[in-house]
Amino acid sequence: MIGFIIRRLPFWVREPLLIVVGSVLGVRIMYLAVHDHDRVAAGLGVVFLVFTAIRVHVVIRALRTRRDPGPAAPADGTAADSAAQAQPSVQAQTQLQAQVPEPGRRPGPATPEKEPNPWGQAFAAVAVFGALGAAVWFGPRFMPSDTTAPQPVSCSDEAHGKLPKAYRDTPRPVTGDELCKALNRPELAELLGTPGESATSVSSADNTAPLTDGKVAQPEAEVAFDTYTVNVSATYNHLTTDQYVKLMRSGNESDVKTLTVLGRPAFLSSDHTMRIEINLGGGGSGGPVEEGPLARTLTVALDRDDKGGYCEITVWSSSGALPDDRALLDISEKVLPGIPGRTA
Repeated sequence: MIGFIIRRLPFWVREPLLIVVGSVLGVRIMYLAVHDHDRVAAGLGVVFLVFTAIRVHVVIRALRTRRDPGPAAPADGTAADSAAQAQPSVQAQTQLQAQVPEPGRRPGPATPEKEPNPWGQAFAAVAVFGALGAAVWFGPRFMPSDTTAPQPVSCSDEAHGKLPKAYRDTPRPVTGDELCKALNRPELAELLGTPGESATSVSSADNTAPLTDGKVAQPEAEVAFDTYTVNVSATYNHLTTDQYVKLMRSGNESDVKTLTVLGRPAFLSSDHTMRIEINLGGGGSGGPVEEGPLARTLTVALDRDDKGGYCEITVWSSSGALPDDRALLDISEKVLPGIPGRTA
């Protein structure tokens, strides 16, 4: 369709347009090819520049023909003399025909037809192309559009597979998708102390707790930012927070701080994440499991009576920096109301 429209344009409009487009695209592609060291792009840029050079040659030849429309000089003097002898008779015949008026037509002075100015057409074509390019380039800056703004990542609305049997055996367990929707809140970045950031990835899973033979439901959700990553999980076992604290302290965990969150028993703790290197190139299984950056976790009982089960909110960063504990408490106050209690 575009090719048909271009072919229908006048010569002095079509050719300048092709020259401008070819030169702009050729120079731009060649710049990107040199910057990115891309040979394919370099070849494409050369094609555009050669095409532009051919169009420039065609325009120059047309201008020369228009400036000197007479026939080319003959190769020998005989043909030149014949042409010179025939020229007076042709001119006389032409003048005689011009003096004889047509029947029913009054004689009058002949008015030669004014031909369009090729330079004016070329200038108009370039001006139109420039106006269209400026409209495309500057239009989004002055016209508000909701579609150009990057959309925040959201939890998947697709139906997951069949839940494990542990979820059917647990009264009103929360799913990973529900945890994701409770965690992925517009104010989450502000609660972490990084209000200018947007979530880069969101995930959820309907897992079961390890070492339980798939009998304990443990859904989780995770939201990652440029600075911090937040993970929320709910474990539906019979371990109380008091038993959990005693178990951690017996393992020489000294950085454990008990408190109350929304009327429920809770405690803060710190632990290192694990860094696993996976070799995708073949020939090996990857590096050993290493100690990752420090993570801060707030563990809150699922109900006020602490009859078993808990929710964990964990925050960490690749740099090892951690937000203030107040951030974990603020996040828990937003997320916990979306998790049904054990006694509900």
